[in-house]
Amino acid sequence: MAKIKITLTKSPVGYNKKQRTIAESLGLGKMHSSVIQEDTPDIMGKVHAIAHLLTVEKVAE
Repeated sequence: MAKIKITLTKSPVGYNKKQRTIAESLGLGKMHSSVIQEDTPDIMGKVHAIAHLLTVEKVAE
């Protein structure tokens, strides 16, 4: 399965608690932190919900 690199580029402070919780569930705690996740429908749903806070890149395997 394909992998994606997710980077938190904008702070979730000032947004509702649900968006902060989604960022934490993806493994993003601080600004400019990055994680590599599988490209699954669950992860992509979370990414879509907070897309205005993230940068997403495909990772070559």
